[in-house]
Amino acid sequence: MRPPPNKLVHLIAALVLATVPLMAFSPDALAAEIRFERSELTVVTARGEHRFRVELALDEPQRERGLQHRPFLAEDAGMLFVYERPGPISMWMLNTLIPLDMIFIGSGGRVLNIAERTRPKSLDAIPSAGPAIAVLEVLGGTSARLGIRPGDRVVHPLVDGPGSRR
Repeated sequence: MRPPPNKLVHLIAALVLATVPLMAFSPDALAAEIRFERSELTVVTARGEHRFRVELALDEPQRERGLQHRPFLAEDAGMLFVYERPGPISMWMLNTLIPLDMIFIGSGGRVLNIAERTRPKSLDAIPSAGPAIAVLEVLGGTSARLGIRPGDRVVHPLVDGPGSRR
């Protein structure tokens, strides 16, 4: 027995509406919408220099997206969130699937503080310990593994040099 025509239309509409959000907002579709420039940076620690391949989050849509919906991150990869001027910065882990270390960077490229192994999908605010110009997100545990500490220096033109956005 077929449903009456108006119920059939409602059923088809419900099925279409139920699948469109999944297609339109899948992680693959989200990643395709926002593009990130790529760059390299170095973190200078007491143990030596550590190079990372990073994506640059330079504007608000990029900073809002960040590393959300990504199932993995290479050990030498990350994302550098760069802001127009130093100030308090607060991050969260909404829709972020992997634990991250958040390295807050102040003037001159100096590491202010590090939030290690942040909890995936958490809405808890993770603040900088003072005015920051940038945040480097890397795979959780990287800071401890490489010995990255407050006071260490991040070398990248957007955070420590004449071309910085400060």
